Amino acid sequence: MSKKTWIDVSVPLRSGMHHWPGDPPPFVTMHAGTAKGDVCNVSAIYCSSHTGTHMDAPWHFLPGTKTMDDLPWDAVIGPARVVEIEDKEAIKPAELKKLKLRQGERLLFKTRNSAGGWAKPEFDKNFVYIAKEGAQYLVDCGVQTVGVDYLSVGGFYKDGIPTHHILLGAEVWIIEGLNLAKVKPGNYDLLCLPIKFHQGDGAPARCLIRPR
Repeated sequence: MSKKTWIDVSVPLRSGMHHWPGDPPPFVTMHAGTAKGDVCNVSAIYCSSHTGTHMDAPWHFLPGTKTMDDLPWDAVIGPARVVEIEDKEAIKPAELKKLKLRQGERLLFKTRNSAGGWAKPEFDKNFVYIAKEGAQYLVDCGVQTVGVDYLSVGGFYKDGIPTHHILLGAEVWIIEGLNLAKVKPGNYDLLCLPIKFHQGDGAPARCLIRPR
């Protein structure tokens, strides 16, 4: 693979795609279409701000904090590291300590989610998440951005709220909903641009990486 090749690690936005239980189901329909005699094709899209590949702003969980308007571009443009997590349950300090994390790092976590979670027909409640202890370790190491390969940094059954509070409270910017199935661990350039959603709690994003 050429080092100049960008890899799209976003998931396609479509009707019926995985979404967080309780959030509006994504719905895409043709508002106008040439196949039915209209002069152009126009789609209508209905979804939450946390659909598919997206970002979380601190305001998602913490009132009075930063919104998507406040996103520093350095958090989502620049060198990043894809790391593979072996733990089948959660991302925990024991495994993170082996990574020799650095201040200001942008980390994308590849877990069994990429190969398994997205392939399932329905939302996978047993996805690999960042344990609250792992979140605190990331904050203590000064990581500025984390990306995960399913729809939440926190678990469905455990650490859903605490993990978000720890990361967002420290203004660690979060990318959720990546698909890293075809990506090898290593060093990459990261380009992740969320929709410009005024005062957004989060926003769908297109995320690309390129081997360094």
